[in-house]
Amino acid sequence: MFSCKAKKQLVVKKAVAIDTVAKTVSIKTLKLNAIKASQTTFNTFSGKARAKLNINGDSNDVTLNIRIKSDQKIWISITAIAGIEVARALITPDSILLINRLQNVYVKKPFSYINKFAGSQATYKTLESLIIGNAIPELVSENSDVREENGGTVLSGNFSDFVFKVIFGPDLRPNQTNLSNQGAGQTLQVANSAFIQAGNKVIPSEIDLSSMVKDKKILVNLHYVKDDFDQPLDFPFSIPPRYRPAE
Repeated sequence: MFSCKAKKQLVVKKAVAIDTVAKTVSIKTLKLNAIKASQTTFNTFSGKARAKLNINGDSNDVTLNIRIKSDQKIWISITAIAGIEVARALITPDSILLINRLQNVYVKKPFSYINKFAGSQATYKTLESLIIGNAIPELVSENSDVREENGGTVLSGNFSDFVFKVIFGPDLRPNQTNLSNQGAGQTLQVANSAFIQAGNKVIPSEIDLSSMVKDKKILVNLHYVKDDFDQPLDFPFSIPPRYRPAE
């Protein structure tokens, strides 16, 4: 009789444990799917932003005109006082082209060139997501830990040698993103605020970004003053013959 009773209790406990695990996994998957569904999807984006750029202590107030064709290319024109263009960039998943009109030089490199300034974790999709105010796709993963905190949702874990933490608001938009690889001296911190309605899309009107890769540090404060989605766009880019490759 004692033997039979023990077996019965064991079976019941095991069934409850399996049910609890299944329920936990299901809730986590539903939350991750909800986060993915809450991110902004688009074909094209064009935006104008006032920005403060600080590269290794050299600070400048500029205007950024940004155009994106989703998953294909990012075009950025940087203008200074009086609307004079000082630089232009065209970034694709494979390459980066940059012209510096002040010094009459250009850069033509594989995409990996960006990793010198934005860290080894940066991909084309990372840049596209940060510009739009989306979560970095690789972090919204079944490998992430998910918990509720202060009315929002927190994702945390490890990704490609980085420790990360992403804080989402009640609308499941990313308010803060932090990645750190202390051994490699790399950190990325992003704060999105003042979310606004842009047609039927939602984006942050303000983005603060801090990237450090060893002795290289970039700070960006960006404030959108104009934005539009899914309109026909062109991406003009040509290197003048007199320009020389940057050293």
